[in-house]
Amino acid sequence: MILVIMAVLVIVPVVAIIDIAKGKFKGPNDKLIWILVVLFLNPLGTLLYFLMGRDQKIRKENPREPHHGTS
Repeated sequence: MILVIMAVLVIVPVVAIIDIAKGKFKGPNDKLIWILVVLFLNPLGTLLYFLMGRDQKIRKENPREPHHGTS
């Protein structure tokens, strides 16, 4: 059981850091701030990122979805 908890405490932050590194954020320093939060406040920082930080990323429009603008 302890090995599972330790694995989660290592793997989930790594997944969060990879997601942060690949993403584009609205603010110029948001990426650096979230990486530091995840690293130094683990596991709370990881939880905060998945609850709040992902909403700060710039979302790409899906080219398969129809555009709902005016023509």
